[in-house]
Order: sequence, then structure tokens, then C-alpha cells
Amino acid sequence: MTQFHIDQDITRAETLPSSFYRDETVFDRIKENIFEKTWQWIGDSNSIIPLSKQVYPFTLLDNYLTEPMLLVRDETDRIKCFSNVCTHRGNIIIHNPDKVNNLKCMYHGRRYNLDGTFKSMPEFKEAIDFPRPCDSLHEFELRNWGGHLFVGLDTKFDFSEVFQILNERVGFLPIKEFKLDKSRNKDYLINCHWALYCDNYLEGFHIPFVHDDLNAVLDYGSYKTEIYDHVNLQIGYSEGGEETFDLPIGHPDYGKFVAAYYYWIFPNLMLNFYPWGLSINIVKPINKNKTKVSFITYVYDESKLCTGAGALLDKVEREDEFVVEGVQSGLQSKYYRTGRFSPTREKGVHHFHSLLASYLK
Repeated sequence: MTQFHIDQDITRAETLPSSFYRDETVFDRIKENIFEKTWQWIGDSNSIIPLSKQVYPFTLLDNYLTEPMLLVRDETDRIKCFSNVCTHRGNIIIHNPDKVNNLKCMYHGRRYNLDGTFKSMPEFKEAIDFPRPCDSLHEFELRNWGGHLFVGLDTKFDFSEVFQILNERVGFLPIKEFKLDKSRNKDYLINCHWALYCDNYLEGFHIPFVHDDLNAVLDYGSYKTEIYDHVNLQIGYSEGGEETFDLPIGHPDYGKFVAAYYYWIFPNLMLNFYPWGLSINIVKPINKNKTKVSFITYVYDESKLCTGAGALLDKVEREDEFVVEGVQSGLQSKYYRTGRFSPTREKGVHHFHSLLASYLK
């Protein structure tokens, strides 16, 4: 089994080799070792499951993890996440969002309470040692931050550490008041390995060379990256203070002209905060040569849309696609194996590669 190593000294470290992006076996290992061990954003509770006794079925990373799941808001307004697979014969239980009193499988009539526990089943009176705990629905870990829901299959780290990092800088924002704008949501299909897209996102090094419009509103010289265990943060500052956050006294960046906070959460989630609101980017692997990236938009101050660092997001995305697809092609060369990191500009990429190597051991 191929092992990867990233030197923790960035001044000496080499990037992951091209074989990481080309090897089908490695791509398959990533699913089990990384995506099944980390957290995924589902949506915001007000949009997908606003009322008690509501259910919301969904598939986690369809065409990759493809795990059928079910959100349930019970009579007491608690939200939980269960397997959407009947414990009798494996049928999907709920097919559409609905308001229900209990969960019923249409195949043979097995019922579950809204807390996922087994309730009843016809024709099973003679079954010995029934029901057992495994006849109830499997419950997944679920976390809630400002109404945004995150789920994990078999997680290796506590998501509360992510909330603490987010709250440090964007906790002053009224996240629950941000409104989903479906008209601005968009999916992009990109001909590249999913990790290449993250590589590109995790450094501002390319901004002056690739993004003329974005470079015009950001102060490249003061662009900053902060590293945490499973998160890193890029801070984009503005030269003149136009279209920046109104930061409260006591904020870590109080007195500075911050145009954007770019949070990346391992392995594939970006939360981009702008003065107008939040752009969520989810990087969804399809195969080792193709990726879907979903942009989800939450607006807080509509008057600031299309201005500052949060403007022209589609143009910036197209420019990024051109670059990462070029790298995808270049990595097929037998004459390229690995590269080096810029110690000043590629700390985020080094962090990402270190996590990938660690999780794949």
C-alpha cells in the first residue's frame, strides 16, 4: 500500500507526488480513510427542515459516498440524523420531505418513532429475540452552528473545535439572519482531481497571476493564512477600506480593513464570508479526473452584492477552473513527480497535504 510523507518543515517539504492524483487505488482509499472520517455540510435547518415532525431525506455526497440519510425534527424541535435504510430488508424509508407522526417503510410496514427507535412490525410475533437494538435506525453525529447542519459517518475529530475557530472571527455576524438565495446557487463540473481544486483554493499565491479583478480589490502584500488542526483561514485585506467588515471592538482584526474571510474545513468545505454574506463551496469527488463544486449563497446585506472581494465569483471560478484543469493535464506527464512549497505563500497547501498523508497512513 502506497504511503505518503510530507515533511513538517515547509522549507524542506515536497508536495504530494503526481501519483497521488493519478492512482485509482489511492482515490478509493481516500473515500474510506478521509471522507468517511470527516464532516460534511448538509444545509441550514430553516430552509430544509423548519417545522417539528418534519423529515428531510438526502444522499450524502451522491455518486461518491452515496449514503442515504434522513433528518428528523421531532415533537420537541430536536433535529437528529438517521440512516434512511429500513433495518428489515434495506428499503429506503422516506423518499420526499414531509410532515409525519412516525417513520414507516412502505415495503413491509415496519415503523419507527421520530427518535429512530423501532416501533412496530407486522407478522413478527413469533420472531425470537426481537426487536434488538440493531432493529432501530442508526443515528449519525450531527452538529449545528448558526442553523447550519454538519454530519459525519465515523468522524476522527470533534467538530466543536471548528465552531470555536469560526466564532473567533465571524461569531459577531448574525448567521441565523443570512438568507439562502437559490437563484445564485450553481454547480460546476471540473475536469480535475478534487484535491487539486482544494490545492488551488488554499493559497493566494496565484491571485496576482490569475485573477486581475480580485487582485485589484485585495492587498496582496498583507494576505494572510492561519493554520489550525483541521481548518485553515485565509484573510483578504482591502487597501482603502471600501466594502469591508464593520468589526466590533475586541475583534482580533479590529481596526483592519478585512474584505473576506476564507475558511477551509478538511477535507472539502469552504466557507467564504464577505460583507454581503456567505458563499459556501463544497468540493464533491466524482472520479479521479472529475469533480463537482457546488456554490451555495446566503445573503445578509444585498446592497453590497457584486462589490469588493465577493464580486464576480463566477468569473473567478472560471479562471480557477482553467488553472486546475491545466495542472490536471500536467500531472499526467512522466517527467513531473513532485514540487516544493513556497514557505511564505503556500502554508495552506502544505497543511492540506500533511493532513492527506496522515489520514492515508
